[in-house]
Formats: sequence, C-alpha cells, structure tokens
Amino acid sequence: MPTLSAKARRRDRQPQERSAETRAAILTAAEGEFARAGLAGARTDAIAAQAGVNKALLYYYFDSKEALYAAVVEDHFREFNRQALALLAERGSPRDILLRYVSLHFDFISARHRHAALYQQLMLGGGKLAQDLVSRYFVPRSQAFGALLERGMASGEFRKADRFHTAVSIVALIVFYFSAAPVLRMLEPSDSYSPASLKRGKQEVLDFIRHALFETPKPGKS
Repeated sequence: MPTLSAKARRRDRQPQERSAETRAAILTAAEGEFARAGLAGARTDAIAAQAGVNKALLYYYFDSKEALYAAVVEDHFREFNRQALALLAERGSPRDILLRYVSLHFDFISARHRHAALYQQLMLGGGKLAQDLVSRYFVPRSQAFGALLERGMASGEFRKADRFHTAVSIVALIVFYFSAAPVLRMLEPSDSYSPASLKRGKQEVLDFIRHALFETPKPGKS
C-alpha cells in the first residue's frame, strides 16, 4: 500500500497548523481588546490588526464579535476546569488538595493577566453566555469543590461550616486580589503582578484559609 512521504505529510499538516496558529493569534489579540474595552467597546478592526489578519479572515474563524468574545472567555474556563477537576478528583488529604487547588487558581489567574477583567465583565453582564458557561464549567467544578469540603469536614480536617458560603469566600479571596488590582495600586503603590507581590499575596491567602477553615492550622509554604 502506498504511503505518504515525510515531505508530503508535512505539506498536509501545514494548512492545519497555519489555521490553528491564525486562530490562536486572533484569540490572543481579542483577549487583550476585550479585557481593555469590554464586548461593547472592543473593535474588530483593532483585533484583526493586532492579530495580523484582515477582518474577512477574522469573520471566517468567528461568525461575529459576540462569538469571538465567547470563544475567548471559554478558552480560559475550559483550561482551568481541565486542571482543577483533575486535582479535585484526587483522593489524598482534603487539606492538602484544597491548598493545592487554591495555589492552582491563584497561579492560573496571575499567569493570565486579563482573566480577572474578562471574568468580571461576564459575571456583571449575565445573559445567555454566562448561563451557558456557568452550566458547563462552574457547576461541575462547584460540585467537585463542594465534595472536597464535605470530605474534609467529615474527616475532621476542616471545621464545620456552610459548604456554599465557604466555597464563595475562598474564591473571593483569590479573585478579588486580581479584579481589584487597579484600586489596590492606589492604596499601596506596587505592581500586583510582580513576582514578589504575587508570592506574598498567595501566601497570605493560603494562611488565611488555614486559620479560617482548618481545625489544626499548620504553617507552611504551599
């Protein structure tokens, strides 16, 4: 049976690779524009120029500005859920898994500087997109996180507390640091995203959770 040569296989892959690279470039450019201006204020010609494509090609990959916005936001949630659900499914000590989860969440947002702005826009805007993303990503992650909290309370590692409000408080500790970064900079002039600030910020969040939730808080560097 005849087979493709290595050179022919490379030729066949090139259009697919270029297509994936073009789509990724558009998403990256759109992420910056949406984080800066929001869905209503974002300009597709600015996104196309930043991505190095024409507007016709942008609309070839994404039917509308709204579809592009949805793809940008979903890209964030899909990747975080993939990592978070795998961690939450582990069967180790609930306190260790919780601290690793908090570290993962903090590090994920800190690596994607625009996540906080996009997240805030989505939550404040509501609508069908928010409903779809909550159903697809937030619900399964919330269920897995709640199960971890319940397991920790049942084992005596966590104090007894309302599962829902405990989860909300933990998420708020992580997300607020980034969503409020512009205001925090006015209160204490420093770069919230500098390595030193991120290290200190994460450690303070971890320590707070230890003392707020753990029956026997232990100092540590998680």
